[in-house]
Amino acid sequence: MRFSFLLVSVASILLLSSPVKAARLQSWYFDPVQNQLDITTDSGVQPKAFLINNPTRLVIDLPGTTNLDDNTVRKTLGSAVREIRLGQVDSQTTRLVVELAPGYTVSPEKLLIQGDSSSHWIVKFSSIERAAFGDSQVKVIDTKSGEEQIPVQISGISTFAGVVPLGKELSQLNSQLKTLMARYSFLSPGMFFLDLDTGNYLDFNGEKVFPAASTIKFPILVALFEEVDAGRIKLNETLVLRRDLKAEAAGSGVLQYKPVGTRLSVLETATKMITISDNTATNMIIDRLGGKAKLNQRFRRWGLQNTVIRNLLGDFKGTNTTSPKDLVRLSALITNDKLLNNTSRSKVLGIMRRVQNRRLLPAGLGKGAVIAHKTGTLGVLLGDAGIIELPSGKRYLAGILVKRPFGDTRARVFISQVSKLVYGYLDQPRITGIPNSSDL
Repeated sequence: MRFSFLLVSVASILLLSSPVKAARLQSWYFDPVQNQLDITTDSGVQPKAFLINNPTRLVIDLPGTTNLDDNTVRKTLGSAVREIRLGQVDSQTTRLVVELAPGYTVSPEKLLIQGDSSSHWIVKFSSIERAAFGDSQVKVIDTKSGEEQIPVQISGISTFAGVVPLGKELSQLNSQLKTLMARYSFLSPGMFFLDLDTGNYLDFNGEKVFPAASTIKFPILVALFEEVDAGRIKLNETLVLRRDLKAEAAGSGVLQYKPVGTRLSVLETATKMITISDNTATNMIIDRLGGKAKLNQRFRRWGLQNTVIRNLLGDFKGTNTTSPKDLVRLSALITNDKLLNNTSRSKVLGIMRRVQNRRLLPAGLGKGAVIAHKTGTLGVLLGDAGIIELPSGKRYLAGILVKRPFGDTRARVFISQVSKLVYGYLDQPRITGIPNSSDL
């Protein structure tokens, strides 16, 4: 079923010409607690939005974007937001309609639509009220439907994850990366690198959804220490190994060989989860945190729209997912003190600096560099994400996920070469007013 329920003409909303290659809607999620809608696409878009009355509807168009499904999707939410509808206006425009419940309305000045990158847009309803619109609002009459459209302003992209002021795309580095990728055409990578000093970034398929493999243990670790900060979990608390939490498979760590009933502290369990990527330890932490659903809600609250736990570890079919940008978003929030206190942040980074797999991002770093990271390995995927500090004190964030032919070790070489390329570029000294030789 198409968008027959919308009476706004296509001509009135196609304000941008279609790009040569359409973006795809990656995911969307509405948080009814925060009254916030997150929209993620696999490449950059510029949304358009307006309000319609009787009933109150916020219409968001994504020009140059296709939906994952040609059919209209409806999600009933109840309370103040009655329903969200998603569908395709035409072959190049995806539309989301947020319809408020009868008797509720929202003023355009109390709506904030802002991107933390060109492929992740956040719609915040700061106040949904039981009040009618005033006559002073600017309105546009659609000539076909006769409905009054109230324009909603879209704010510019200013910060990544709401915490790092964005600079410019590293075009020179992007060109070098494409040359490297041409030699590895059999791989399907996604990556995002962010210079914390300048806000400059490298983005290639950053919002693409990949199997998370063991990189999913990074947000699980952060969630654990959030609970420690809240006083709901203690690091010296004892966890007991249960049979249903055992991950019995090659490469799953050491706890699979321990007898049921083995007792470990929370800190010891979390450390094994990260440093040796122990899957049984991970399942024990997931269980202590209340299970998959509660963790997924937390990830969405952080703005990680592509990060989802669907199965306990080991997830060898790759059903748990994330994206390079989600992993970097999490690093950005940590480095800017948004999720953890100083003590917990230091403990998290200390554990991640002890990861034993040094063959991916660490293999491309120069002498004296320090990385706090988490790797992920499946037969069809390799990944790594973390926070890198150069000897000069400069810091940057990295997230890379690579689909590969099953077991192909060249993916490991590719990640290390990308890491070396980025490190070499960001490690060059830059003097204000004098262009770096790589920019000439």
